[in-house]
Amino acid sequence: MVLDTRQLLLQRGIAMLLRHGYNDLGIAALLEETQIPKGSFYHHFESKEDFGLQVVDLYMKEVHGGLDQCLRDAKRSPLQRVRHFFEMSEEKYRTEGYLGCLLGGLGQELSGVSQAFRRKVEQCFNEIARRIAVCLREAIDQGALPKETDPDKMAELLVNCWEGAALRSRLRRDPAPLREMLDFYFRNVAA
Repeated sequence: MVLDTRQLLLQRGIAMLLRHGYNDLGIAALLEETQIPKGSFYHHFESKEDFGLQVVDLYMKEVHGGLDQCLRDAKRSPLQRVRHFFEMSEEKYRTEGYLGCLLGGLGQELSGVSQAFRRKVEQCFNEIARRIAVCLREAIDQGALPKETDPDKMAELLVNCWEGAALRSRLRRDPAPLREMLDFYFRNVAA
């Protein structure tokens, strides 16, 4: 499959933003890696910020694909589906050298300096948590979680814990924090 110029820039942008972060990602380096002329970049993107925000949108399409695949898997219980999503995410992180979550990295780097990125990343985390909460509600309905469980808070806590573990995993280049967090969360949620 041949990618169009915009798609190629965005896909390479995900990998380069994970490796270098936003501030250290030079447009010249991106263009050199993709062999795309500078004019083509500015034909598709108004600015580096516009490019970065569109990279987040593409990344979220991948995240939503993973959420769809896992959370709609009727062969698994709701809690197994949620855990499976995070296990798939950990596997993706492994293939990328444990560089972690693009959202978490950009959020840490840019939330204090860019309202656009702060809002975008927060919106993405909220959407992930919202979708997980739907599955947790199903677990409550099936009796796998106590009736008094607040699925929205549980989902937000899970995303928050995951992002902290993803940062530690990135620092160590080791999956242990991710696995330990999942084990702890699901052992205590299902208790």
